[in-house]
Amino acid sequence: MKAGMVYLVGAGPGDIKLITVYGMECIKKADVIAYDRLINQDLLHYAKDGAELIYVGKSPGRHALIQEEIHQILVEKALQGKTVTRLKGGDPCVFGRVGEEAEVLAENNIPFEIVPGVTSGIAAPAYAGIPVTHRDHATSFTIVTGHGRKEKEMDGVNWPALAQGSDTIAFYMGVGNLPHITRELMRHGKRSTTPVAVIQWGTTERQKTVTGNLATIEEAVRESGIKHPAIILVGEVVRLREKIKWYKEEAKEILT
Repeated sequence: MKAGMVYLVGAGPGDIKLITVYGMECIKKADVIAYDRLINQDLLHYAKDGAELIYVGKSPGRHALIQEEIHQILVEKALQGKTVTRLKGGDPCVFGRVGEEAEVLAENNIPFEIVPGVTSGIAAPAYAGIPVTHRDHATSFTIVTGHGRKEKEMDGVNWPALAQGSDTIAFYMGVGNLPHITRELMRHGKRSTTPVAVIQWGTTERQKTVTGNLATIEEAVRESGIKHPAIILVGEVVRLREKIKWYKEEAKEILT
């Protein structure tokens, strides 16, 4: 039997309208959809009748299926001749482990395509009224995984280069590690007054934004109750929020 096609699709950051046209086409034609926790599940309403929906989501410390099992599902379904859409939050190439999944498919001679999506490190700030670059404030932008902890020997961030070499920094998966992030940035050269925004559930109706600076943001986040999923954005561009914020957030924000 000829192997089916696998589409590794970015579902966007949350707002259902932010999925790409091609991404939506992949949902509509799939025989099988393997989807992550952070996608907008309203997207699944566009699946064709009879499509098999498989939840393969992970949350911090709790993995519904380990990555190897996800690989197995993609390979097995494709080898049955089915069209498979692997639906990931944001962009599949940004902390989405798409490289690992694509490697497995290639090793098994299964055809696949990678379909980019809008990543939350750009989209969530945009919905909070914060452009990640600006001619007067930021000419560089860095995306960083935020959950590495030094005490677990998992912190591979080049903090001196990051603190001194990037104008705007977006930390993914880092809200639980916020004290370490702010401490390391200040220790390696970022001023304590550097503005910071933390944006929870960006681009969705549950969006909530807290702003402060490297010295105050930890307390502001604690008082606000913000949890994962959230983007931490560090840089002078955060100041633009006061002038250009446009998206109405239901939750009362805390400014410090």
